[in-house]
Formats: sequence, structure tokens, C-alpha cells
Amino acid sequence: MTLAALLLSVLLSSATLAWGFAQSGFASFSAWMIVFGLGWLLAVWQRWFWYSSLALILYIILAALGLWFGFSPGWLFAGGIFALFAWDMTEFRQRLVLMGKRDDARVVERRHLLRVSLLALTGMTLASIAMLLRGQFTFEWGALFVAVILLGLAQLAGWFRK
Repeated sequence: MTLAALLLSVLLSSATLAWGFAQSGFASFSAWMIVFGLGWLLAVWQRWFWYSSLALILYIILAALGLWFGFSPGWLFAGGIFALFAWDMTEFRQRLVLMGKRDDARVVERRHLLRVSLLALTGMTLASIAMLLRGQFTFEWGALFVAVILLGLAQLAGWFRK
């Protein structure tokens, strides 16, 4: 289940960021994002766990740059949210391997997927609101979105300690 969520989130992250940049006239740049996303899929297959941290940092920086230049915020937020989800799934898969063959591994996996999916759903709701408010998207709205994302990350970090 975790692998399917990881692969889907990598594809969605790359596709939404690429679409956001392509809509603003950066088609060649978005093609490189797709290539980097394919590299991320290769990294999942090869078990290069370090790649997900690099990809998360790159995708968040790209999303922030796109917001800075006034691109469509919904696609950029979605790309960042799915990148964060993919990074989390990579880290969680490592933790599952360390857990070994325990009876409650499936329960832990299901519970984690539920929690992270709720967080991603909240983020996608905010991204949808950002797309609806595209013309009225101001610095204040951006600050609100960043605050909500940081609160979500703090909650997610708290769940890792349990």
C-alpha cells in the first residue's frame, strides 16, 4: 500500500509542478521536472533513499519560485504537497523495513496512511482555494497557506514520535 502511495505521489508531484510551470510558458523547464520525477521513480526502484530528500528540497524551492513569479498557486501548492507526501512515504517505508515482520505492521501502515492522507487532503483543499482565488491571491493569503502548512508539518512530526 505504501509503495503505491509513494509512486502515485511522485507522479502527481512532478506532473502538477510541470503543469504549473508549463501554463506560465516554461515548457522546457517543465520537461526537466518530468525527467527529474522519472529519476525519482528510478530512485524508488533502486532504493536510493537520499534522492527523496533532494527531490523534496528541489520541488519546494521550485514551487516557491513559481509563487514568487506569480504562477498559478494551486498547481504549485499541489506539487509541493505531493512531494512532501512522497518524501514521507519514502521515510515511512524505511521505518517499516526496520520494524521487520511484526503482526501490527499493517495496522501501523494503515494508520499512518490515513493520517498523512488527511493532511494531504487538507493541503489540496487549500490548493483548490488558491486556484479559485487566483486573481485575489495576495501576500496575506500566501502567509496563511504557509502557516497552515507549517502547522501540518508540526503535527506530522509529532506523529512520527508516537
